[in-house]
Amino acid sequence: MANFITIFRVFLMFIGVYLIMTQIDNSNAYIWALILTILAFALDGVDGYLARKLHEESKLGALLDIMSDRIVENTYWIVFAVMNWLPAWFALVALTRGFVTDTIRSAAMEKGLTPFGMQKNPVCKWITGSKFMRITYAVAKVLAFIVIIASQIPCLEAYSGPTYRFGYWLAIVAIVLCVVRGLPVVIEAKSVLSDNQG
Repeated sequence: MANFITIFRVFLMFIGVYLIMTQIDNSNAYIWALILTILAFALDGVDGYLARKLHEESKLGALLDIMSDRIVENTYWIVFAVMNWLPAWFALVALTRGFVTDTIRSAAMEKGLTPFGMQKNPVCKWITGSKFMRITYAVAKVLAFIVIIASQIPCLEAYSGPTYRFGYWLAIVAIVLCVVRGLPVVIEAKSVLSDNQG
């Protein structure tokens, strides 16, 4: 059930993105895209809760969760760049960070470590895996995406300027947190990678 929800949220996101990219100037389509975006991110918490509650925690579930997070997050960054809602560098930074950290975490998983379990330094562990940092990043990212989509709804055009500026600054906060949460993985990569070579 948990893995199904993890995959289902990706399909919700794709429908939302389809509405954004094909129904320009259609207020109803953008409102539905906004609702689907909220649902796609809300389900991210539900899948983890269900996995723990139903004792369905597994390496596959952890991988699916990370994969779906990357697909959903990166798709929005890319779509916003394509739609010219955000500069392309947001997407480039998010994608680069994802490729780098996921490559290192793959090496760690080959050694039997979880994506967050590879962190040994307490500060690095807190930055990447603490509930506070994960929730702060998730909230900043989700709010940025929601506010930016809301700023583009044609029937709310009178409020689009201030709404977009707020969304833009939320996107700045989100992308900074994205990089900050990725740095400890890079900092502690040496031990994981050198052991793999030996």
